[in-house]
Amino acid sequence: MAGIITQVSQTPIQANIQPPLLTRLSLELRGKRSHRQATSSLTDPGENSEEEEVYGVDFDPDCFSFVLQFFRSASDTFYGTEISPGLYLAQQHLIDASPSSDFAPNQNPLLSKQAIIVLREELEYFSIPPKGGKSSTDANGIANESMLDLKRDCGKYLLEKRSIFTALQRNVNKENNIAEQHLIDMLCMSGFDRDDEWGFRALEPSRCCISSIALVLLKTGIVHHPTASGEKQVTIDYNQMATAQKLLLFWRKPARKCWWDGIEIELKQAGEDTPRSIKLWARRVWTLELSLVRLLSLYFPRQMDVSVTKF
Repeated sequence: MAGIITQVSQTPIQANIQPPLLTRLSLELRGKRSHRQATSSLTDPGENSEEEEVYGVDFDPDCFSFVLQFFRSASDTFYGTEISPGLYLAQQHLIDASPSSDFAPNQNPLLSKQAIIVLREELEYFSIPPKGGKSSTDANGIANESMLDLKRDCGKYLLEKRSIFTALQRNVNKENNIAEQHLIDMLCMSGFDRDDEWGFRALEPSRCCISSIALVLLKTGIVHHPTASGEKQVTIDYNQMATAQKLLLFWRKPARKCWWDGIEIELKQAGEDTPRSIKLWARRVWTLELSLVRLLSLYFPRQMDVSVTKF
């Protein structure tokens, strides 16, 4: 992926240092208090103790809830719950029956852990109104009220464009960028569909910026077929598994891609009779990462241990 998607360097982790296990984490996400328990998902936002330390995080609380709910659902489906067995129980025999060392559990964690593709986009946009209009900036670059309204309207326009791959495909068609086309193809072979939309998308407060995130289960080639007896017969497509293993390159090593996207839109503002032609430039930054979810039954029976993307 050299040239179109760049690996993000991270500080090396010292394996001999064992941080203490947290049983409770309290966060304040833009004024909304959230408590993360070791054995549950989000608890009552009003539940708090005077002694606990609260960490302030500039992150959308609704996006945080969306991510937690997806990971919890994925964990329950794969590992099962107290009343329902998961997929892992039915496919455990694949670990012992792996045909080569390439598919051994220590070489291929996809056999024993639920993998989730995490794709994020940060979109900064710039609105350029036609000359001679009411929307403008002063000598110091300060926007007047009409220009501020224009930026808000452009943000709302972009917010409704929820398709994940439309902008990148437009760039592929414009620049004939084969590497970018390969990126789209790889993601669609691994779990995405070409017409997928962002799972969460929201404007950032006080900024001309939109943050989006999409989460999908990695398509590993392991298929569970229901039988007449109610049990599941499990097969594996090793070609698909080989494709899925390529995504392990992004486990704990997020990669980024940045590009500029320019379009022209017709926008009608409040108080205007006819729409105006607005040039809209967007700087899009994608971050791609693979997360693996495993169960820590030794300490916390229902706790997820996730190699989570650092948002």
